[in-house]
Amino acid sequence: MTDVFSGRQWLTIPDLVELLGVGQSRVRRLIEDKQLLAVRVDGVLKVPADFIREGEPLTELRGTLYVLSDDGFSDDEAMTWLLSVEESLQAAPIDALRAGRKAEVRRVAQSLG
Repeated sequence: MTDVFSGRQWLTIPDLVELLGVGQSRVRRLIEDKQLLAVRVDGVLKVPADFIREGEPLTELRGTLYVLSDDGFSDDEAMTWLLSVEESLQAAPIDALRAGRKAEVRRVAQSLG
């Protein structure tokens, strides 16, 4: 497990089913549609709790995931980038997204490609 993954709260698929109030197939669809990003942590598919706000997937996340995907990032690489402090943002990109800095985060993400 990468160091950036520790210290974050992680949610399993069953956790997301309960938290979002939807079925397991809907949770998996949210992941497929890049509304959420999941990676295997200790062999279990998990999503950082930071990707959820008020019982919904963080809306700012989806476009950022598409930018990273277009840049050739794998899911693991995108997760590591989102959770690691990015010097130009002076914060982890997910924390910057949660703080309303979507345009700035996407501009940095686009420059990575």
